[in-house]
Amino acid sequence: MAGFRSTKTIYENTIELTKNSDLGRAQMAQAKTLNSTDIELVLAYVETRAHAHRNRAMLLLTHLAGLRVGEVACLRWQDVTNMDGTVKDEIRLLPDMTKGRHARTVFVSSKLKGELQAYAAQAKCVDRSYPFFATQKSVKHGFSANSLAQTLALLYLGAGLEGASSHSGRRSFLTNLANKGTSIHLLKTLAGHRSIQTTAAYLYSSPAQLRAVVELV
Repeated sequence: MAGFRSTKTIYENTIELTKNSDLGRAQMAQAKTLNSTDIELVLAYVETRAHAHRNRAMLLLTHLAGLRVGEVACLRWQDVTNMDGTVKDEIRLLPDMTKGRHARTVFVSSKLKGELQAYAAQAKCVDRSYPFFATQKSVKHGFSANSLAQTLALLYLGAGLEGASSHSGRRSFLTNLANKGTSIHLLKTLAGHRSIQTTAAYLYSSPAQLRAVVELV
């Protein structure tokens, strides 16, 4: 697709950024926040690449549910789907799947459920204990947090979204909900944060929003 970068160029420009993807909290909070147009752009780019169904579902888990990249990498078929193959309404993340080792429940919206169901239908479950998102090596072989962070970063850069990283989905998820009036206490729970201060650090206020606020005085 015109305007998208070659895989070689993307890799050369991002190898230094992605080889050490275990970023600190402050760096993660600085990840570019994406709007609906940005998201459509990266999804359009995903459609031009291999493993489009898988990569689309992985991206949207960060944008529509706020999952950390390491949490997405940990998911197994049994975490996401019921015995009959339908996607669950809630995904339970166990302590060993989360940062800080605090279990939490992820609520799956109807939009996200449709996306995950479409991916599951074409991926086909071989064993419910296998990774939900397998690499091209084998259905038994899932991503590590680092390799998935690299994969998402390459997709963003391929779509021309400078400054976006594997944490952009999570930050965009929280910021977009905050802009729609969602209480920070609810955002804290959805994010799995232990303090409101952590949640607040993720939220982005655009210059346009700040100008609108001062006009209220």
